[in-house]
Amino acid sequence: MGASRGKRCAYRSGTPPAEVAERLGLDPEKDLTVVRERIRIVDQDPYALADSYFPEELVRGTPLMLPEDVSAPGGVLASVGLVQARYRDEITVCMPTRAEAERLSLPAATPVAVHLCTGYDENGRPLRVMITILPGDRHVIRYDVSAE
Repeated sequence: MGASRGKRCAYRSGTPPAEVAERLGLDPEKDLTVVRERIRIVDQDPYALADSYFPEELVRGTPLMLPEDVSAPGGVLASVGLVQARYRDEITVCMPTRAEAERLSLPAATPVAVHLCTGYDENGRPLRVMITILPGDRHVIRYDVSAE
């Protein structure tokens, strides 16, 4: 991985995919989400896709509704009082969709890891779902877990 890092970001509003709606406790046919779509870049090359979905009703009127890329110390959600207290990670490995392969400029037959992370507040309310597509030729997934 090189020293030059960056991201391209776009926002849109719409109905969420079924798997996202389920994790956010939304009706996929009538509830809306705000989606922050990012292509993470390393050394001018696409490195990963990271799409974050937020319930529209939670982020209405916040910086997440702005058309430009926004950030805040501790995260944009926390800056508006929506603090994530816990996360659930799900990782699967599969072949990419055609669109994912094109966006990431993947060589043929390159699998991807799909990291689906759902963030919850202290009361267990889901705040966001982030889906990160990690090409198998560019990533190592490593966890350190402490027994307490």
